[in-house]
Amino acid sequence: MRPSSPKKCELPVDKKDDQVSVSSNADNLSVFHSGCKGGRLVTAADAAQAGNDDWLVGNPTGLQLASALWIGSVGLLILGLQPVLLGALYTEGHVTGDELALVATAEMIAIAIGSAIVAMLLPARNMRWKSSLLLVVLGLSNVWTAYAVTANTLIAARAVAGLAEGGLVAVATELIARSRRAERIGGYFVTLQTLAQCALALFLALYAVPKAGSAGGFLALGVVCLLSLVVAWTVADDYADLPKEEHFANVLTVPAITALLSIFCYFMFFGSVWAFLEPLGAQFGIDDRTVGLMVSASLAAQVLGAMTATVFEARIDYRFAITVVGIVAAISSVLLAFGPGLSLFWVVALVMGFILLFVVPYQIRLAIAADETRNAALLVPAAQLFGLAIGPIAASLLIDGGNFRPVPEFAAATAVASVALLGFFVLAARRRGQA
Repeated sequence: MRPSSPKKCELPVDKKDDQVSVSSNADNLSVFHSGCKGGRLVTAADAAQAGNDDWLVGNPTGLQLASALWIGSVGLLILGLQPVLLGALYTEGHVTGDELALVATAEMIAIAIGSAIVAMLLPARNMRWKSSLLLVVLGLSNVWTAYAVTANTLIAARAVAGLAEGGLVAVATELIARSRRAERIGGYFVTLQTLAQCALALFLALYAVPKAGSAGGFLALGVVCLLSLVVAWTVADDYADLPKEEHFANVLTVPAITALLSIFCYFMFFGSVWAFLEPLGAQFGIDDRTVGLMVSASLAAQVLGAMTATVFEARIDYRFAITVVGIVAAISSVLLAFGPGLSLFWVVALVMGFILLFVVPYQIRLAIAADETRNAALLVPAAQLFGLAIGPIAASLLIDGGNFRPVPEFAAATAVASVALLGFFVLAARRRGQA
């Protein structure tokens, strides 16, 4: 009688939504004991990955994760520092109001482009060298900005800085996309970057800018880049590959495009209101110093929003969270359009600060639900930054002389559009069996 062939050993997996998790019960562990997996020997890497509940691919240490999040935060420091640094450039007469808007817009668009290029087109290899190179480029761009003498030179310097900043953001988002808890890690990321922005903004406003002007502020940013080179060498050097469709086909689906457009519209809402908050306040009799205090307080509200989302992200459905935030954003914008008093203006500013970062982890989940390969999630920062950059430009076209009421009206429309696009996404995803 012929002996029966040995039974093929396979590693059981559980498919849940958009991720694959390895079972860890005692019966499944016998696969490793038998010494085979799918007809081949089990390697140490297989065993390590199978026992890893936190990462889809790879297994970075806590230090490597923290380092990547810091590198990404350095890339976004400028978002919290623009009022201080660009305001100093304007006060010193280096740029006019229109030129100031061009400088800010050029940098934000460059950050979006840089993050998309690094995340989508470059392999996640040699991340330490890439992080170091990008930090050096950013540091030199900050020095260039400090000594720039014309508006065109400033725009060029900040555009180069933006490309490097976008690349640094991708160092963090590439790793976040590989986590099974991407929403929570995303919450940590926005909390860290906002805390860093608050601390550095305080230092610049109290010490660097008063003593050395805008040049001192940009040189301080250069020093931060230099010091961060130490952190760059503790980043995981190679990120394990995510499954990628050829030419990123999954990003070009209706659900993925709709999800990214929803995120884009939401940040158009915030960018348009925030850019014109001071003239809006002036139109309603609120002085610029008080508006400045509102902006500072909103940073604290942003930190609170990010921390709250980090705690509750697993308990709230992303569709519900994004819908409620969109409705709150629309109502807040309408209140601004109808000329609120000082107290209500304060409340609206703080609410907008809170929801800005509260919604980010849920937007990450939205992008993951839209594209199980997580390539769309890599484009979330680009969608956010394009919204922040284009929102003020689009809103400015509606301003009639000294009347800034059309700005919050436009913001309300974009907030409603964000929720409407989410609804369209849900319908499209259900047809494809993704939601």
